[in-house]
Amino acid sequence: MDGEKVFVLDDGSSLLEVLREQLGHRSVKDGCSPQGQCGCCTVWVDGAPRVACVTPARRVAGREVTTLEGLAPAVRDAWAQAFADTGASQCGFCTPGIIMRLAALHASRPTLDEAAVKNALLAHLCRCTGWRTILEAARRVASERKGSPVLSSTDSRTCSRGDEREIARPRQARDMQAARARATLEGGLSQTVGPEVALGAGGFADDTAPAGALVAVLDGRGGFCVAESLAAARAKAGKVQGRNTTVALRHPLEVAPGDWLLTLRTTFVEPAYLEPDASWCAPGGEPANPLANGGAFGGKLASRVAEAARSLAEAYGRPVRVLFAREDVVCLGPKRPPVSAALREDGSGVMRVARTPGSTGLSGWAEAVHSALPYVDVEEVEVPGPRVSAEMRGAGWAEAAVLGAALEARREERLGTGHPLTVISPGNARATATIAVDGAVSVRIAAGEVLDEVVLCSYVVGAAHQALGWVRSEGVSVAEDGEVLDLTIRSFGILNAREMPRVDVEVEREDAPAVRGSDAVFAAVAAAAWLAGGLEPAWPLERGRRRSTKGRSTTGGGI
Repeated sequence: MDGEKVFVLDDGSSLLEVLREQLGHRSVKDGCSPQGQCGCCTVWVDGAPRVACVTPARRVAGREVTTLEGLAPAVRDAWAQAFADTGASQCGFCTPGIIMRLAALHASRPTLDEAAVKNALLAHLCRCTGWRTILEAARRVASERKGSPVLSSTDSRTCSRGDEREIARPRQARDMQAARARATLEGGLSQTVGPEVALGAGGFADDTAPAGALVAVLDGRGGFCVAESLAAARAKAGKVQGRNTTVALRHPLEVAPGDWLLTLRTTFVEPAYLEPDASWCAPGGEPANPLANGGAFGGKLASRVAEAARSLAEAYGRPVRVLFAREDVVCLGPKRPPVSAALREDGSGVMRVARTPGSTGLSGWAEAVHSALPYVDVEEVEVPGPRVSAEMRGAGWAEAAVLGAALEARREERLGTGHPLTVISPGNARATATIAVDGAVSVRIAAGEVLDEVVLCSYVVGAAHQALGWVRSEGVSVAEDGEVLDLTIRSFGILNAREMPRVDVEVEREDAPAVRGSDAVFAAVAAAAWLAGGLEPAWPLERGRRRSTKGRSTTGGGI
């Protein structure tokens, strides 16, 4: 492995378990194991990319396995630098696997075209960046290989200042402290920026756990099974692979009766962060932060893993790692609450928000809604379902801002594509979004002092990606009794690299304190997408596109 012979016990472990648990290769990430759907654990087997979590280790006996650590340093550094230069990595959890796949593609062909890169990225999921910056990074690497043409820029993300377009910006000296400040502002907590992040070294909780720590996983009854290894803990817990469902999405809230100009119903939406909840703790110590280098869009703020790690470490007198599987995240993690909303022409109306058993934190929902729609009555309605939270990105305010922008367009009969919609966030960031006939998204963002344009543009594109998915394709199927039925990461409806349109970003420079801009972009792009979709009264607008697996878990890894 990585040029050296290694010997491991043939105990039925997956290649991922061997690499992370036995050999300590932390660049190989576990985002969905053993579903084989996120691509975070991609390595090379005899030079070809393979998803490690669904590859039995015994099947690669006698073959050459290459991890990110084993790439030629010049190759690894070129990709890491390109990702940093273009903002193609934010939290950095998915990017090691993406770099492994793109590096293999790059090595296998004399030229690197955008269609091939998009096809390769279908084996991966990225929640943060929105894909366009990753395409830009691939174009940069391709352009720097001697004799290789630049990746076609006809469908590329553009970040510009005024009329000065910067499609393939030359590498420039950056103030990395300012870059980190912008990333921290956008992500909502301390964040690292730099080439090391693209290589997976952002400080994720489980990557920092000491060797020899016990491992704890959920047992299916709300408790934890603790064992000497992850494989033993999972076997003890009887963990089985999660599946998705053919059951259609439900919209649990009815629209209030009345004569309305504009109505909207949404469903449960999974935050879908790539790093499952994890922490570890030594006896008498402080648990590792499960939010390391990523805010999880508010989805981890109430996670129980840190406190569980603390209590188990005290009980066992040894360091303990606590790890959630993807199924645990889906079943236990909070969702964006479903809403139903109805507006009159004067902006008055009713917004209902779903409260489910065990949910907390909706007390500020009405205040958030009223910051954008002051004349709307807000009602909480108890419904069966998974836990919901108002800590999701812009929750309450974003729904109201989208409705307000769409109502203005509806009153002025500006319907369909090509109409700019502007949203101003509570922090006074201003975003204007337009969707063209060909689907391309244009965003103009004013968020105070820019600090670092690469990072700001990356978060703008990521917010646009999440907004488009929210309106068009995302949702989680929930049974009438509240049971979550979609348990695979591919079933959440996240837009893949081929589905994500071009995003052109124009940054306005202001002599004002920096404020978070991505939430305003999230709402503005969602409003523009809804307008382009005809203001249909229920999201997601394109339900059929998300049902590609027909009830079966897919491996999606190109192995």
